[in-house]
Amino acid sequence: MKTNATYFVNDEKEPLRYGEINLINPPRQRLRGEQAKEGVEAIPVFCGFCGTDFELMKMGSRSELDAKFPEGEKRLINGHEGVVYVPSEKRFAIVLIRGGDSVDPTRFTEDESYFEYGCDGADGLFSDRNYFNPDMLLHIPAEYEKLDKLPLSVAKRLVFSDPYACAIFQHERMCDIGSAQNFRVIMARDKCDETTARKTAENETFRNTVIYGLGTTGLFIGDQIRRHHPDARILFVARSDENSEKAIFAKDTVSADYMSVAGLDEADIAEKIKAFFGSTASVFVGTSGNEVESRIAFEYGVLGCNGIYDSFSLGPKVSFDTMPFGFRNHVILSSINFTQKHMQTAIEILCQSRFDELVRLIDKDEFISDPIDAYVNKIYSKAAPLKTAVIWNEKYIDKDR
Repeated sequence: MKTNATYFVNDEKEPLRYGEINLINPPRQRLRGEQAKEGVEAIPVFCGFCGTDFELMKMGSRSELDAKFPEGEKRLINGHEGVVYVPSEKRFAIVLIRGGDSVDPTRFTEDESYFEYGCDGADGLFSDRNYFNPDMLLHIPAEYEKLDKLPLSVAKRLVFSDPYACAIFQHERMCDIGSAQNFRVIMARDKCDETTARKTAENETFRNTVIYGLGTTGLFIGDQIRRHHPDARILFVARSDENSEKAIFAKDTVSADYMSVAGLDEADIAEKIKAFFGSTASVFVGTSGNEVESRIAFEYGVLGCNGIYDSFSLGPKVSFDTMPFGFRNHVILSSINFTQKHMQTAIEILCQSRFDELVRLIDKDEFISDPIDAYVNKIYSKAAPLKTAVIWNEKYIDKDR
């Protein structure tokens, strides 16, 4: 079957294109041990733009995409955030992005394999139609699932299903590691049993939380921490003005504090953060995509003894001096993943959220007329909104709700 889509290729000048292509529908596994199934047809309705798409475009310009293409193909339909409509079931759905020959595709091992719709080995959402494993078309709340048209406000919220699921995973992993990292210290301090100490250690992991960067991933991680740890002190640190829309939104939604560090050098930033808490951070979440975050945490001593560094940025190198790193008992966590359970939870949370307020639309015709220009000069320019999305099929969207 042919369809129109945006897709990546290896080409220095035109790595992202729009036009007609042939769809493929190979059998795919959701999990190891399950039957591989051919996909069922779905119609992408609303699609969000992710920084991963931008990175893949740059990889294509360097001819580095061969390993990302579906088997036997020389192109990859991009897009992994959004809502689709399943004609055979007359319902809206969220595509579970990652599957494969693995017991848990988000944490696969050396003898296992995975694929990701729109990212790695499988075509994604920026197409007029496509095929997806039927077990990977997740349900949305019943009041929306069977509507003829999905309210635009709900579509905007659901576009965050992937990154919010990542945030749930990050919080879960920080809880696991924080409990294991410090429960023996709590047992000695409080002279309590292990079960009590583990719970205390988990909560105290977030006692003084720094989230460096003010993108959606950092915002969602902060939201998860606040939901589960009401006494946590959460400080967002970024260059945006404290009166910017996204800073105000973060403070209001997460009940967090915000620190603008525009124009400050790294030493001053570190001292300002420590002065805010009156001590060091118990957990440091790096989401800015800049190497400064690890230097602030380690070189300038913002991350305290027994603390966790959660590296959620793609690209920057994390470096540390092994002597203080070892004696301060730091732990570095880095895993940008989620499971089906995380995404299902994210869907429920998002439908009751205000996160639609963060999304701005780009006109589809404007995007497909020159997708590279749209990425570089609008979607990921310095003046870009926090989140950009596109109505891919207006037939299924109620713009008045």
